[in-house]
Amino acid sequence: MRKNILLLFFISFFASCNQSQENSSGEKPLLFLPDDLEATLWAESPMFYNPTNMDVDVKGRIWITEAVNYRNYNNDSTKTLHHGKGDRVMILEDTDGDGKADISKVFVQDKDLVSPLGLAVIGNRVFVSCSPNLIVYTDTNGDDIPDHKEIMLTGFGGMDHDHSLHAVLGGPDGNLYFNTGNAGPHIVADKSGWTLRSGSLYTGGSPYNTRNKGNMKSDDGQVWVGGLALRMDTQGNGMKVLAHNFRNAYELAVDSRGDMWQNDNDDQVVACRTSWLMEGGNAGYFSNDGTRFWQADQRPWQDVFTAHWHQDDPGVMPAGDNVGAGSPTGIVVNESEALGSKYRGMVLSADAGRNVIFGYHPQKRQSGYDLGKRLNFITSLQEDNVGYVWSDSSHNAQSEKWFRPSDVAIGTDGAIYVADWYDPVVGGHQMQDTAGYGRIYRITPKNKVLVSPNLDLGTVNGQLEALKSPAVNVRFTALEKLRSQGASIIPQVNNLLDDKSPYHQARAIWLLSQLGDEGVSEVESLLDHSDENIRLVAFRSLRQTRPDILPYAKKLAADPSPFVRREVIIALGDLPFDKTKTVLLQLIDGYDGKDRWYLEALGTALKGHESEIYPEIIKKFEGRELSPDQWDEKLASLVWRLHPPAAIKDLKARASAASLSDGERSKALTALAFINTPSAVQAMIGLSKSENKNIAEQATYWLTFRQSNDWFTLLDWSKTGIDVEHERKVTAMKVKRSRILDEKMPFDEKKWNARDMAKDRVGGQMLLGLIAENKLPKQLYPYVEELILNNEDTAVRIQASLYFKNKDGEKTFSIPAISKMKKNVSTGKGIFRNYCASCHRINKTGQEIGPDLTSIKKKFDRESLLDAIINPDAGIVFGYEAWTINLSDGQSFFGFLIADGTQTATIKDLNGKKHVIAAARISSRKKQDKSLMPSPYALGLSDQDLADLSEYLMTL
Repeated sequence: MRKNILLLFFISFFASCNQSQENSSGEKPLLFLPDDLEATLWAESPMFYNPTNMDVDVKGRIWITEAVNYRNYNNDSTKTLHHGKGDRVMILEDTDGDGKADISKVFVQDKDLVSPLGLAVIGNRVFVSCSPNLIVYTDTNGDDIPDHKEIMLTGFGGMDHDHSLHAVLGGPDGNLYFNTGNAGPHIVADKSGWTLRSGSLYTGGSPYNTRNKGNMKSDDGQVWVGGLALRMDTQGNGMKVLAHNFRNAYELAVDSRGDMWQNDNDDQVVACRTSWLMEGGNAGYFSNDGTRFWQADQRPWQDVFTAHWHQDDPGVMPAGDNVGAGSPTGIVVNESEALGSKYRGMVLSADAGRNVIFGYHPQKRQSGYDLGKRLNFITSLQEDNVGYVWSDSSHNAQSEKWFRPSDVAIGTDGAIYVADWYDPVVGGHQMQDTAGYGRIYRITPKNKVLVSPNLDLGTVNGQLEALKSPAVNVRFTALEKLRSQGASIIPQVNNLLDDKSPYHQARAIWLLSQLGDEGVSEVESLLDHSDENIRLVAFRSLRQTRPDILPYAKKLAADPSPFVRREVIIALGDLPFDKTKTVLLQLIDGYDGKDRWYLEALGTALKGHESEIYPEIIKKFEGRELSPDQWDEKLASLVWRLHPPAAIKDLKARASAASLSDGERSKALTALAFINTPSAVQAMIGLSKSENKNIAEQATYWLTFRQSNDWFTLLDWSKTGIDVEHERKVTAMKVKRSRILDEKMPFDEKKWNARDMAKDRVGGQMLLGLIAENKLPKQLYPYVEELILNNEDTAVRIQASLYFKNKDGEKTFSIPAISKMKKNVSTGKGIFRNYCASCHRINKTGQEIGPDLTSIKKKFDRESLLDAIINPDAGIVFGYEAWTINLSDGQSFFGFLIADGTQTATIKDLNGKKHVIAAARISSRKKQDKSLMPSPYALGLSDQDLADLSEYLMTL
């Protein structure tokens, strides 16, 4: 293998090479995992290629979806492995039990399969997820050749796109679960005709993902946004949205208790996450209606992770574990003890970007889950790849980083199987391994042989044994057969309630609830069980099988477990409010004032009834004769989450109360900002005039922000006396000015804030005021000089010339000549700071307007780097395309389109300035093929400047 690494190092990065032969020696790169486990190479190319997803059948065989024809619009099919008849689904089997696959066969090859991303084998039906379709192939005679093909669902966005339809899996309740990414729109009718309509302003990534929009209503009257988690029955009826507003959750895992788990990708800003997914949850990537990216909503005082997932907004679920940068893929819950009891219950989350399978041991905390300490459970790297770059040519010399786990599954033998899409890049719709090489690893205990059982689904005993399988769709197949047996099998199923595995117990409860009235009676008795997990699953299962769950909700409204009570709250959201109001008020009594999961469940259940319930909530505190500034944490947080219009007066009083902390006043302002009525706007206008500077500044921020979206039509803003555009700029620049003057602020932070101000007409004027008073630190002068001399405002430029002088630079460029020049790293670093850092970031230095340059040398050699600088239009990075928006009055804006709603659009220019434009004024929109990056000529850089800059970037 080491010989192969050296060979690959010297082979041209884009040359076509037969990697399947180079990697077929049976050797494997070192995988790091717990000492009591071992990894073996179970299968590799040419048995299959480019694995995207896998599943396990009743025979213990591994099924694989391939993406050989991956992104042919980006990847030249004449230079890469290509299947002219379409992509394939493969079946792999270890027939002799030696721990390695020895048979590989094609189940189906179909031109409708273009980089399929999901697979589920359920009985004789094989569900393949390939946007725009969910396809079901049925093998009626068991010869591993499909006899029937059905498009069960169609209309999902994201054709030939990573952010598209993902894998189906069978849940413990007998329904199918799946998710889809945010490459919409998703306009999908289930078999009964119920239609989902979901979207956002996200477009791009493929030539097919050009139209999308937010604020669409589905047949349930709800606005579902972006990526979604969905459920339906096995025939494609009864589709229901379980949670929404993801970016691209690659896979959904549902454990035997019915808890859902997933990971989610970020916007390359180190904010990927792994989450427990609460039913009804808003995951917080877009604005609530999908018309704004998170960047448009970021508040000046928020860190990236908080802003990225809207964690300070009422109505958004907790984000979970921040895993940093990465490319999350498959996820599964290990419910088996085959690897040892300490691994049972572990959530395994694959991250192809980080070359790792993360491991978690979740624990209940309040009414949700704490994922606990994250482990690098299985990885090809000795040290965590925290600063991964999705496209990194240095991987030619680091083949251990070619380990790209696309999926992780549990076999019928209890072993962990890991599918490895072996490639130097991940994501971005690219691949650089021309041979499509792939692998499957098998993780087992050391010195222990794991064997797949022979499962006979023709007998009840065999079905019960299969129900205990660690392979999720194998136990689902057994569940389907068992529930058709009816009440006759109740005694045998009851035996599972005493099983040592809590997961087997949970599966038995779900099954009992589907075995007629007698089975339901058995489950009803479990509502009094001493184990909260038993009560939880009993309630969940009864909710699925009994139309009237109100008696059960009343029984559990005072349950000692907040986890159980939260589940009751969620269920009540499906019932008429006039029937649930009394029970919900009782459940409000059980809120401790701190449990965010519980609070979000209440908010979801009370949606549309906030004003009606608000007086009832206040009555609960009536005896205390509390004024708004005396509310306790429980009442304050309830009003923050519900923010009914009836609370405007009270919220304004809390925001003004000198007796409260800044944090409590800020929460009151936030609640007020989420009330979309003219009265709320007027209250905020009043608070913007507060004598308390902090209150006034935050209120002004909310006015200028909300005016660009939800409050846009609530007032005639021209009659308010507020210059919203100017106030928005003044607010932002005041924050930057305070950072410059803060003695505790790091110098780099002061520097980048000063540069932002120097580029802006309002900020530039503020800087000049500091200079005139000798308050601007002299160390900052070199970093603002060039920018302030080129400020857009003539008055600023004239004043700046009194303090700074322009510099002339050479304007001719020859890449070969520049490459041969003597270079100075230190000078190059200064050039980066002066000219590049206003848009680009290196490590924690710089802005995030353009691509991060921290690892640019891994992507480009020197001449390629110089070419990218000198000719910025030649290769525009995905996600940084420029848009031109023209207005009917002749104005034109140029920059990044970050929000596009029905009332307004927001475009961010190269200076980071956001322009909010009324949609009615827009006459045309056009995505440009020109880069926003200025040429070195425009910047006044010389040949020597470019030589020094390239040296600095190549030595990072």
